[in-house]
Parts: sequence; C-alpha cells; structure tokens
Amino acid sequence: MTSSGRQFPGQRIEVLDVLRGVALLAMASYHFTWDLEFFGYLPPAYATEGGWRLYARAIATTFLLLVGIGLVLGQNPATRRRSRIKRILMIAAGAAAISIVTAFVTPQSFVFFGILHLIAFASVAGMSLLSLPFWMNLALAAAILLAGNTITTHLTDTRWLAWIGFSASAPISNDFVPVFPWFGVVVAGIALGQLAVITRFIEWLGQLNARLRRLHPLAWLGRRSLAFYLIHQPVSLALVAALSFVAPPDQTRYFTQSCERGCLPDREAAFCTRYCACVRDDLTRQNLLADTLMGRLDAAREARVRDSVAACSVEP
Repeated sequence: MTSSGRQFPGQRIEVLDVLRGVALLAMASYHFTWDLEFFGYLPPAYATEGGWRLYARAIATTFLLLVGIGLVLGQNPATRRRSRIKRILMIAAGAAAISIVTAFVTPQSFVFFGILHLIAFASVAGMSLLSLPFWMNLALAAAILLAGNTITTHLTDTRWLAWIGFSASAPISNDFVPVFPWFGVVVAGIALGQLAVITRFIEWLGQLNARLRRLHPLAWLGRRSLAFYLIHQPVSLALVAALSFVAPPDQTRYFTQSCERGCLPDREAAFCTRYCACVRDDLTRQNLLADTLMGRLDAAREARVRDSVAACSVEP
C-alpha cells in the first residue's frame, strides 16, 4: 500500500509518548547507576555486564523502535516538513554537543557515535525506506541485525569507521551504538509502524488517548525526550559528585575484588592476596588508584602503573 493510501490519525498517539517517557526514566536510572560506578561507589564494569547490560540494550531497543514508528507517522500530511527537518537538525546538534563535551571530560572514552548520533543518521536514512512495503522492511531489518551480530573485521576498528559497525575491536566509548546492527532496530520499527497503519491498529491506539490521562506526566516527558536526554546526565553526575564530597566511596575494596577475580584463574590464592594488596597500596600511595579504576590514565601514568604491577609480581 502506498503512502497516499494510508490512513493516519489526526492526533498524537498518547501511548507512544507514554512509552517514550517510561524509556527516558529507565535510561536515567541506568545512567545514575553508571555514574555511581564512575565515581567508585560500585565495582568496575558493574553497569556494563550481566543484567545491567541487558537493561541498557532493552532501553536502547525501545527508543529505536519508537524512532522507526515515528518516521512512519511523520508522513502524516498534518506534520510539517519544516518541523521534521528542524527536529533532525536539533538531534544532530545534540549529538555533536555530547561528542564535544565528553571529549573534554573523558577523552579516552568519549562518545563519537552514541544513540543520538544513530537516531540522527536513522532519521535521514530511514526516510528512503518509507516507500517500501512493510514485509520488505522487516526482511531488511532482519538482514541488518544478522549482519551486525555475525560479521566482524578489523577494517572498521578505527573511530573514523567504527560507527558503521562490524568492528572486531571497537574503540572504547561511554556510549557506542553503531549502524550495524542497531539501524536494524529502527528499520524494524518502520515495518511495525507501517503494519500498524495498514491494519488501522494505529487508529485504535489513538482512541486510547482519553483513557491515558492519568499517565499525562509520562506523555509530557516523552514529548520532550531530546531536552531530557541532554539535561539528565549532567544533573545525575552533579548529584553523585556532590555525594562523593560528603561521603567518598571506598575504592580500595572494589579494586581488591576486581584484582583477585582476574588473578585467581592463573595463580594461587595466597599469591593473589599478596599481589593485589601490594598493587593497591602502591597505587594509593601514588594517587593513581581512582584514575586506574576509572580508566583516566595518560601514557605517563600508565607506565607508572605497569611499574607497580611488575614490582608486585615478583615472588618474595
């Protein structure tokens, strides 16, 4: 069915705004956990492994599906083209701002292609797919997801190319959402949006607006997703930073746990206990422990850490 044959609702779909609002709050909770880890209140990699990793991926998937659905609904004649272009430019500007700020704050792991970068890319690239039938977009989404999760190459390991995907060893980044496989989620959202319009399911969702009045705060938040995204992390970081002045974290405990966990598979427990205590005490004496845990070392301080590790590795 062509775009001209589709029936678009003449109003916003409140349930989509509510879902976006829920996803924003979930994202804020995840980033707050990441901030606690960043300041040393939680063990290293706590927010990027296990259930928290799955939680982060579920949040990203929700956002990107909604982006795809939004692209379909954006074809509504009531939606002005100028406003769509303005929104894309605002997203791109927000993505650029995040790259610039994180390049100063965390230069070794700055955000060079995070979720906002992908949304900006998808908002443009996805437009070329809106004229395809939903089943073709569904097949394309599956192909992108499959390729992005199975193909690897060192050709895209550099930051200049890593945004494409397929990296065998991608650069370290605090937020990395490459085109492959994640653009596939947006394309899946396009297919779902097209199917919802064709089956008139989207009109039924529009009829739920009156029943969702109690959830208006979430819908209000969902309609301001870009502003919330840009503001929430500085606020979260400021709160945790303030906490660190009042009640500093015990970083030595997490360092010892992480060190012994990495040591025990290869060495005896007695050696690991002595070795980790030695490295911990030496790094603390040199004021290097916090920066080592957070990955904020320059080349000179990395050399000092290697010297400490080498010295503590010598059997007594």
